[in-house]
Amino acid sequence: MTPVNYNQLYYFYLVAKEGSIARVSETQHVTAQTISGQLSAFEHTIGSALFSRNGKKWALTEIGRVTFRYAEEIFALGDELRSVLKNRSGLQWQTFTVGITDVLPKAFIYEMLRPVFAMPEQLRLICREGEQTQLLADLALNKLDLVLTDQPLSPSSALKAYSHQITESATSFFASKSLIERLPALEFPAVLHQQPMLLQSKRSIIRQRLDAWFAQYGITPQIVAEFDDSAMMKAFGQQGSGIFSAPSKIEQKICRQYEVEVIGRTDAVKEVFYAISAERKLTHPAVVHLVQAIGSEQSVLADQK
Repeated sequence: MTPVNYNQLYYFYLVAKEGSIARVSETQHVTAQTISGQLSAFEHTIGSALFSRNGKKWALTEIGRVTFRYAEEIFALGDELRSVLKNRSGLQWQTFTVGITDVLPKAFIYEMLRPVFAMPEQLRLICREGEQTQLLADLALNKLDLVLTDQPLSPSSALKAYSHQITESATSFFASKSLIERLPALEFPAVLHQQPMLLQSKRSIIRQRLDAWFAQYGITPQIVAEFDDSAMMKAFGQQGSGIFSAPSKIEQKICRQYEVEVIGRTDAVKEVFYAISAERKLTHPAVVHLVQAIGSEQSVLADQK
């Protein structure tokens, strides 16, 4: 297989970003003919057109957009490497790239990652949010050092990795003051029956647990909206659109940030959080430190019971 010609890829990347061969010619101090020749050679090599040309207007084709996304990441890493090599003190830094599933409560993410900030090493944390399947695929390709999620790795998964339980929390229910004033004078959880509810999407584990808990207590909420993004759900709740749930461990933070109040809480619905790491990445100091911190915290909690 013919290796990628990075010189040709770089000229493609610059033209795609600037939208003009003339501008790239000026900034790179090369002739427009040279750049055009590099682009043509690149297109010939891959066997596809990267741009659709209409006079002076250049637009990326579908394969051009895909190529640009890869090129953008490649040259961003190159810029970072050049910066590190230029400033030798940068060699003391180590990156820790974490994938975070989009269903996790944003206010809880810092609490989950807090142990790594106590490390003596200089660490640059990079957080990438997405759907769990894609994040696990990136973990398998070593694009991520760790995945934070609300569900462990499936036993049937072909990915060679480990699931580490970080923590668990009871569940609290919140609403704006204006909505609470309109609620019936009933005890919790009966007060939730037939009331407007903002819920996590059905692909989240906590949604499945909430549905089972509602059924157990004969509660039928009026589901007005479902969310993949927990922060968006809370923002709607702040405006009085409905009642929402979140981990009890961050009650005070949620009340303060979103100006809402707690209606009630239950230990019967647990939110459990996991860190999934690829086996060969267990030597990464940040992963090791995080897992050790998790183990120490769980031992303390066990001694207190």
